[in-house]
Amino acid sequence: MTLRSYLIIMSITTAVCWVILALILNMTDPFHTNWIGFMLFYGSLFLAIMGTAAIVGFLVRFVLLKHELVFRSVKAAFRQSFLIGLLMISVLILISQDLFSWVNLFLLIFGLTLLEYFLVTYDRNRIVKGSI
Repeated sequence: MTLRSYLIIMSITTAVCWVILALILNMTDPFHTNWIGFMLFYGSLFLAIMGTAAIVGFLVRFVLLKHELVFRSVKAAFRQSFLIGLLMISVLILISQDLFSWVNLFLLIFGLTLLEYFLVTYDRNRIVKGSI
């Protein structure tokens, strides 16, 4: 897959996710829906945030860090967009259940930072050993 086709497909699917989210917001009453409505809302929001963050993250990496290979920039941007989406959805779920506090936010950010550190070092070890 070329970089151009990746960006086109990712942009189209992200736009579709935002449209789906808008439809869910317009068609669902949060006070009278069941768990399926909430899962559709959180799932479409997660995919929309993840796609947007992946595109923006890649473009920032591509413009600012030109010395990186393109596939590594795409991989890192996608991984970090997944974690950003997970953080945002987790915070919204905590708020909806009245469990949000700054301590929970700190623990969530700390845990996701440790996960990112593990994934980066694991990926670096694979590259050093030569088994990409």
